[in-house]
Amino acid sequence: MDRDLIKKTEEFLKERFEGGKYLAEHPEAKAYRLAHTYRVANIGRRLAREAGFDETEFVIACLLHDVSYCEEFGETGWRDHGRASARIARPFLLSLGLPEDRVNEICFGIAIHVDDEADFEGERTPFARSVCDADNIDRFDAYRIHENLLNAHYTGLPPAEQRAHVEGRLAELRRFLDIEFATEAGRRLWRERLEYYIGFYEKLLAQLDGSEAVL
Repeated sequence: MDRDLIKKTEEFLKERFEGGKYLAEHPEAKAYRLAHTYRVANIGRRLAREAGFDETEFVIACLLHDVSYCEEFGETGWRDHGRASARIARPFLLSLGLPEDRVNEICFGIAIHVDDEADFEGERTPFARSVCDADNIDRFDAYRIHENLLNAHYTGLPPAEQRAHVEGRLAELRRFLDIEFATEAGRRLWRERLEYYIGFYEKLLAQLDGSEAVL
């Protein structure tokens, strides 16, 4: 992996985040977005190694996939943020000296990672489609378990509602196991995360079983 190009990309990303009005006014959102970006980049690095992608290019794509969070989001801002990120990323990528065809594939992957739509021509290659895969894989990790329970106010729920929450999550997670991915490597990483998640909630459900009566 070309550490110099990665460092330049990190610096560009942080400069854009520092200059963003919304993120400047919401430091907790900036901290979250940067942490999420790094997690996606590290997932992307592993995915690239296992799928045979150029590691540097794929990590760069992951680092820049949400760079448009530096801008104010309008009514369609979230849906369009992949395309906006690609527009911001393209001149920077060209400044790194990357070939135009590589820049286009990186930008196409960034553009389609939200809703599978771009505003320029490109091919849905495994590389391009895997930017979305890396982003989605980050939705299921140890931090997200904590976040989900916190947002559900789990500890304050009555026992019956705690059980309903856990059973609902398990049903949802099991439906997600066979979602299609761009590469076999992405599918393996996804199932690894999902199985970890499912294992946690199964243990939590077993704990609930042992919290109400002698078994």
